[in-house]
Amino acid sequence: MSYILQRGSGKDLVFLHGYLSCKESFYPQLEYFSKFYRVTALDFPGFGENAALNAPWSVDDYADWTERTLQTLNIVRPHVIAHSFGGRVAIKCLSRGESFDRAVLCGCAGIVPKRTLRYKLRVSAYRAVKRIAPAYAERKFGSAEYKTLSPVMKESYKKIVNEDLREAAKSISRPVLFINGENDRDTPPASAEIYAANAPLSKTLVLKNCGHFAHLDNPLAFDMAAEEFLR
Repeated sequence: MSYILQRGSGKDLVFLHGYLSCKESFYPQLEYFSKFYRVTALDFPGFGENAALNAPWSVDDYADWTERTLQTLNIVRPHVIAHSFGGRVAIKCLSRGESFDRAVLCGCAGIVPKRTLRYKLRVSAYRAVKRIAPAYAERKFGSAEYKTLSPVMKESYKKIVNEDLREAAKSISRPVLFINGENDRDTPPASAEIYAANAPLSKTLVLKNCGHFAHLDNPLAFDMAAEEFLR
């Protein structure tokens, strides 16, 4: 299956990529950790070399798919390294039981920020315009990321980004390391602190001079921290 990449031997270590990304986004980590583990990187449905979605998926749907895929591959209780959206999926899996052993989550998404008045007004404006001119509303409003999506993926995106996972984090019983770049504007270090306050066996690490892709901005520092935690 082209949407699965495996190499190395030893204990299983799974990689879950971010939104609009793919399994190859972990290239430095795959090269490094395949020396010590059997690494498996997956393309989520709708991304990379996997099939397109035929209906909008939620985080739960992606977690279901991940668990089924690991079962098909006979991968039992692996470690996991995930980025951004992949962190959402990992959080959901971890909250259900012991799908993973230890988890390193980089720029983990899933903490919905407090909605400002400006945000609420913009949403109200979007809904009003959409009733009159839906095509214009889609072009005018929404993030650059959102505007690139197909209609099905847009509906899936809404389901994903509007679900706050801090309650799910409370059910996690495995050790988790949250790594964030100090300059991450998408998932700032403060969001990792919220996760850590809810997940009992977790801790945080902030990498200097890194952004949302801290694992690529400073792969050496990321890999060393992840390796120490996983061992």
